[in-house]
Amino acid sequence: MKNRLRFLLWGIALPSLINSACSCSTESALQQILSVSAESPVFIGCKAVSSREIAFQFSLPVTVSSLIFDPPQEIDEIRDGDAVMVTLQDPLPGGERIMADILVEDQRGNTLNVLVPFRTRNENFPSFIITEVRTEYSKPRVEFVELKMLTAGNLGALRMFIAASGLDTPLFEFPPAAVKAGEYVVVHLRTLDPAVVNETGNDTGATPYTKENEAQPDARDFWIPESKKLLSKKAGAVFFTDQDGRIIDAIIFSESAAGSVWQDEKMAQAAQLLGEAGAWAAADGGAPSPADAVLSRNTTVTRSICRDEAAADRNNAADWYIAATSCASPGKPNNTKRYVPAE
Repeated sequence: MKNRLRFLLWGIALPSLINSACSCSTESALQQILSVSAESPVFIGCKAVSSREIAFQFSLPVTVSSLIFDPPQEIDEIRDGDAVMVTLQDPLPGGERIMADILVEDQRGNTLNVLVPFRTRNENFPSFIITEVRTEYSKPRVEFVELKMLTAGNLGALRMFIAASGLDTPLFEFPPAAVKAGEYVVVHLRTLDPAVVNETGNDTGATPYTKENEAQPDARDFWIPESKKLLSKKAGAVFFTDQDGRIIDAIIFSESAAGSVWQDEKMAQAAQLLGEAGAWAAADGGAPSPADAVLSRNTTVTRSICRDEAAADRNNAADWYIAATSCASPGKPNNTKRYVPAE
């Protein structure tokens, strides 16, 4: 009976309240009366800022109603706001993939539930250089990018970008893996054999070597799922970043040195980014053009793009050459024999 009476009174009061809001629309009046915000919180992103702290960014100040991590983590403190700061009791190992299930509420009672994965903070990235790239594919030999570790460290949360795949999302994010100075790491850009594995542990021969998979027993191999064309010698850029977006190393290549601008928009954006970061040098000091790229015209499945491993890194095309026929060497020191075009 009380609920019915309350409803009847509300039905009588509502028209007069709406009429009194003569300067507002019916919708605006309803929003005023009901005190409901038309703007709800929006989740912006999540980032590990230290081994114990994770930041969740929202568009509005919020209060955390619940927070669950998978795998489970003990929470020491939660500071509410538009930037929710969560402190864990124990530090997390670097580069681990964690899932967070967070429920928040703003001051008007709007709620938002987000399920988001993130990588824990890695403070021990190794120093390395890109040493070899195969842009062409002929089954079963697949495209690859090879790295050489200059120092020991942890690959966890290292990010790999390829211009053709866009700059917003990394093509590959490495799981935790302890590497040694001098070790080679190969990212195979297709997976043809479902039996291959990402070699994250001490056994760099976890994927048995075959002529088809080219997984050297002394090198560490990682595999991009599925079988799609991700690189082409026509034009391309490959680069690696840490969790803060700092570029560690890069390469730009082009089949032709003609033209002062890139015809592909993604390539133009990648060249601009790498030039501004100092990761690839242009002759005029600006954004690298096709004339500043490694000339990839003569590369094939067995003639890869190779770095001169004996030379200092100059971040330009002079660091690179095309290996001679049958001299591609994923997971091993580069063959120094160079391809010489027939006159």
